[in-house]
Amino acid sequence: MLKSDERGKGLRPERKSSRAGAPPLKLGLIGDNIAHSKAPLLHSLAGQLAGIAVSYERLVPREIGLGFDDLFARCEADGYRGLNITYPYKEKAARRVRVEDPLVRAMGAINTVIFEPDGAHGFNTDYSGFIAAYRQVRGTDGAGRVGLFGAGGVGKAVAFGLLKLGVQALCIVDLDRAKAADLEARLGAAAPGLPVTLADSVEGLPDRIDGVINCTPVGMVGYGGTPLPRARMGGPGWAFDAVYTPLDTQFLTEAAAEGRTIISGYELFFHQGVDAWRLFADCPVDPTQLRRLLGESGAGPQA
Repeated sequence: MLKSDERGKGLRPERKSSRAGAPPLKLGLIGDNIAHSKAPLLHSLAGQLAGIAVSYERLVPREIGLGFDDLFARCEADGYRGLNITYPYKEKAARRVRVEDPLVRAMGAINTVIFEPDGAHGFNTDYSGFIAAYRQVRGTDGAGRVGLFGAGGVGKAVAFGLLKLGVQALCIVDLDRAKAADLEARLGAAAPGLPVTLADSVEGLPDRIDGVINCTPVGMVGYGGTPLPRARMGGPGWAFDAVYTPLDTQFLTEAAAEGRTIISGYELFFHQGVDAWRLFADCPVDPTQLRRLLGESGAGPQA
């Protein structure tokens, strides 16, 4: 199996900021359906705690009238320090950057970009964020047998995170069989011997399953619904939803009602954001203080 630092994912060593008196840290988020994203607030609050002015823009390609590649190039030319990348551009972004970490290269998806003098560098803090969110709730308990809905960018990061969390078998459910097969091949190269099956509907899930994961946009504000009917939710076990707008998705609400331990997508959002901030600003942020400020702002659970 490929080895990599699960928490940092190639993050630089922490040090105090030396940006006093510098122009605002220019950041952005490229994605679709991001009007409700809390990322601008998270990074603004992180900047407040670090004493760094932050400019953070939501960048929706179709609203700006540019394709992803042209928008990405414009951000690099316009002096952005870095970008967050979200659905549906994480895999496309991975092809435009230098990725030093072998495990992130194996995933084929990134969610964080840093612009350096020698070009754009890519990282995946969804991976480290998912591991942190899982362990926060389940400690050292292994993931067991897992059903994963969605083989896109976040699905890839979560699937590779499961390798660190003791997954015993994985069923990938995606209507796009080619995308699911691509993830299966990537996992096979990183973890030979892991049992991986593919399904294009919920009917293909095994009868016994410990963890269920939603890495599709289903359930997000503007989409609604759940990828897994409550009748198939079962329990006990655990459930994770990568969606965090709204905080209480139908998927997690029904999982809790069926006796599953739930892991909120808010925790992935929070932990990946902490890791992304370290990359953007080259300095740490106090997670406890940041969580408290986000809760007080109404952007997350009260700390």
